[in-house]
Amino acid sequence: MSTYRMRAAALLAAGAVAGGVTATTLAASADDTTSTPSATSTDPGRDGRPGPGGPGGRGLDAAALAEALGVSEDELSAALDAVRDQLRPDGAERPAEGEEPTPPTGAERAEREAALATALATELGIDEAKVSAALDEVRAAHDAERRQALSERLDEAVADGDLTAGDKASVLKAYDAGLLGGGPH
Repeated sequence: MSTYRMRAAALLAAGAVAGGVTATTLAASADDTTSTPSATSTDPGRDGRPGPGGPGGRGLDAAALAEALGVSEDELSAALDAVRDQLRPDGAERPAEGEEPTPPTGAERAEREAALATALATELGIDEAKVSAALDEVRAAHDAERRQALSERLDEAVADGDLTAGDKASVLKAYDAGLLGGGPH
């Protein structure tokens, strides 16, 4: 077999492994990336913790945010309810039935983050910088938990012989780069 064909075969095999790992990882973390209509959801997720969601994006943990802001969960819930309509994008078209919504760009996400911090600060009578810092802190903790859970699932796959340590490192690298729906945002 020629060097070219061996490289092509190796690339195809690596792609198949990466694709399988990606599919497995995405399927395993599907519950972690779905959002619910309320940021103050108390419906437990598969691990018993409150589910993610809300106008702030991925994994807004209302209890942790309320604690970081020094308000009760009820106060935070009322504030989120009060600002929800003003945070909804104007003229945003809903996708047709069966179509996936287009994810926001990085600039749109940053704009929404700033709008949420401003609206919550105004509604709660708290300094906007404190609200922004609390949102960042809560999201960073959530992201760290998701990465740790992924790492533990990959450790199990390595222990079972389904993946190599190199495969695990590659998946975590892709996750950290935001290619698997995770990583810094």
